[in-house]
Amino acid sequence: MLKTRFEEEKLSEKKIRELEELARLCRGDILKMTTVAKSGHPGGSMSSIDIYLTVFSNAAIDPKDPFNPQRDRIIVSHGHTSPGVYSALARLGFFDIDEVIAGFRYANSPYEGHVTRGIPGVEWSTGNLGQGLSAACGMALASKITGNDYHVFALMSDAEQAKGQVAEARRFAKKYGLSNITVVIDYNDAQISGHMRNIMYVNLRAEYEAAGWRVLEVDGHDYAQIYNAVRYAIHNKDVPTAILARTIMGKGISFMEDDVTYHGKPLSMEECDKALKELGLENDLEKYIEMRKTFNKPHYEIPTYEIKVDTGEPRIYDVTQKVANRDAFGRALADIAFFNEKKKDNTPIAILDCDLKPSTKTNMAESVVPNSFWQVGIQEHNAATIGGALSSQGVVTFFSDFGVFGIDETYNQHRLNDINHTNLKLVVTHVGTDVGEDGKTHHCVDYTGVLRNLYHFKLIVPQDANQTDRVIRHIAQVYGNYAVAVGRSKIPVIKKKNGEAFFGEDYKFEYGECDLFREGEDVTIFSYGQTSHIAVSAADELEKEGIKVSVIGVPCPFDLPKWIGKYIDSKHVITFEDHNVHTGLAAVISEFITENGTYPKTFDKIGLSEYTRSGAASTLYEMEGLDVESLKEKVKKVLNR
Repeated sequence: MLKTRFEEEKLSEKKIRELEELARLCRGDILKMTTVAKSGHPGGSMSSIDIYLTVFSNAAIDPKDPFNPQRDRIIVSHGHTSPGVYSALARLGFFDIDEVIAGFRYANSPYEGHVTRGIPGVEWSTGNLGQGLSAACGMALASKITGNDYHVFALMSDAEQAKGQVAEARRFAKKYGLSNITVVIDYNDAQISGHMRNIMYVNLRAEYEAAGWRVLEVDGHDYAQIYNAVRYAIHNKDVPTAILARTIMGKGISFMEDDVTYHGKPLSMEECDKALKELGLENDLEKYIEMRKTFNKPHYEIPTYEIKVDTGEPRIYDVTQKVANRDAFGRALADIAFFNEKKKDNTPIAILDCDLKPSTKTNMAESVVPNSFWQVGIQEHNAATIGGALSSQGVVTFFSDFGVFGIDETYNQHRLNDINHTNLKLVVTHVGTDVGEDGKTHHCVDYTGVLRNLYHFKLIVPQDANQTDRVIRHIAQVYGNYAVAVGRSKIPVIKKKNGEAFFGEDYKFEYGECDLFREGEDVTIFSYGQTSHIAVSAADELEKEGIKVSVIGVPCPFDLPKWIGKYIDSKHVITFEDHNVHTGLAAVISEFITENGTYPKTFDKIGLSEYTRSGAASTLYEMEGLDVESLKEKVKKVLNR
């Protein structure tokens, strides 16, 4: 059963003595596990441990029910202090302390060098500094959306406050009144290269106050002061609160205190023996060294949730229309948000925007469900992390942006979302040279290659408005990180040979399937997104000249069906894409060929071999050989070799 968070008016002397004893044991645990592992960050762990014990022991969390939806969320942003986090949680009953000491930073162990989501008590995998407050914002926002009345604690380091994403998160929290966040900063003025004041000074109080936060200062080794400040923040919810907790690197061991050497350096066996004696603790390092030799514990599973979303009926676009896929996305999202809002027992929807709603078309959803729309402003890094954390807490989250901002600029944030197994729906518009006049800085021509680096993200590149509509409705109903990439321009609705819409009323999107638009004998063209309709048009014109070409659309380039091998084996194969020719569809098809042993007669790649220039999209397509006539000529050259 969850306890009431920071229930007592103040800590009793008995409780303070208990925390002091726990801290003594935890400091020993920190030194032991880092010494046994011969790596880790003992110094910061020891300066943070008094904060960890005060917060973890008084927050509304329960070691017997660590994933209770009403629990408080505690984000440790400086994840390298994992020895302190693990020791505090273990001493409070979340898992076995001997396992942590023996298995810390060991391959056959869940207790990794940086805190890892799934371990009971650990809410977010961190370590990339500066992202913890954004994750806390996402979880605090989820509390307001879902109605689960929990508090979010963001425990942070002082040095990471220099990162711009922290400032972005501060502004977001103030704008949306996220006073259910309390930040506690370990202000030890020490980082790996020296003292913070010399590396990159940040006026912590002034910067938080400038963002509209309340700032309190305490002795970070005084349990009563920490407790009183946190309790004050919890009970005074007019603004979010930051607590500057003054601490000492390596606190508790005389030769380690305020010595930045021990930021990321474990003690030797001799030094650890000396330190344990200073703490009055037994030196049982050999016990854990022996345990480590045979230690084997599986990783904890990361929790997910069931999704219940009403997506409404799909829209059907007529073959006489030209429709931008981004418009089809906007309408589908508006439908989903509208229908879902009427079902109070459904999974809530949230939409995040970075000052691009008229272009990404999320303004359509905002106009019908304004309470589901959250304007983050020009803060892409913050939005990406907020979106991931929010999506992990029972809220289906759409984050839409231009491709160069939503994927390229925020790669590191999405990598962390991927590691945390979130449920983000990342819809990027304006991909490829289809962005046209905006020029090379805005031509996102690398999204397939970039996202292939993320093991769990699924990429979908829909090929017309009808398929886009089905894709958006599909991803809203399934758990996982999905990226959808659409262009800027209006394009034709793809037709069957009989003139009907290819993705008509009977079409149902299935992730991992390809689309056989046309079928011919000798040449197979693979394409996706904004160029598929061009490939279809080229095939239709070539057929009039007696050349029959297969055209296969690849909306899900990371997961290809085996049946396409029939159209590769001993055929002339061409990949056709508005993308970097080295990392996009051509690379995907090449990998399929080698893995499946279905070797083509010839293999040609049509795409971008260099950044292109600013100009009308149609002109750029002609210049880069991405138009109908250029493709037809390529097919003829291939056949005449």
